[in-house]
Amino acid sequence: MEVRDRIKQKADELYRRYGIKSVTMDEIAAQLGVSKKTIYQSFSDKNELVDAVVGDMLRENRECCVTYRERSENAIHEVFLAMEMLQVMFDNMNPSIVHDIERNYPETFKKFRDFKYRFLFETLKENILRGIQEKLYRPEITVDVVVRTRLEAMMLPFNEEVFPKNKYSLVALQEELIELFLFGIASMKGYRMIMRYQKKYRQPGNRRQTFNKML
Repeated sequence: MEVRDRIKQKADELYRRYGIKSVTMDEIAAQLGVSKKTIYQSFSDKNELVDAVVGDMLRENRECCVTYRERSENAIHEVFLAMEMLQVMFDNMNPSIVHDIERNYPETFKKFRDFKYRFLFETLKENILRGIQEKLYRPEITVDVVVRTRLEAMMLPFNEEVFPKNKYSLVALQEELIELFLFGIASMKGYRMIMRYQKKYRQPGNRRQTFNKML
């Protein structure tokens, strides 16, 4: 693995665990067993490193969304598959990471906002239109309102004033919000489909293994 990639990988690991603000370049260097000078040969400063790490995170998220859409049986299955990605992304993630980016890295946060309001907006919209066509979602829902509501609900678990990190799990919160969203827009046919996937998803054992069998 290239030095630059090793640095990004370690920074990503530490940022997720401790938040971005509290992790210094010295700590990243120490964890890697290299000098700080080595890091600065690949990244001019922490801003550039944070931007690279978040950029990789967004690209991975985009690729996963596209893959799940292509492999899913239907609109509801697509959403449940996305829970797999959330479990991996948010497992042991410090919820302060989004706040850190918003407050201290405006250029990187702009990329995050663009990803949210462009790519994720269109992905959610396509899923809802697909679900309506498949008669899994209620046809009378206002698509634009539902999409925007879901986008904002995605960020709620990162608000530590609403959900203190020592009391709530990011993964569990996201899963519950997704299920509330699905039940809120589901038709009777969709309701039964949600219950079917919910039952499979909550089986004991590895969730990823369960859903790989469903692909």
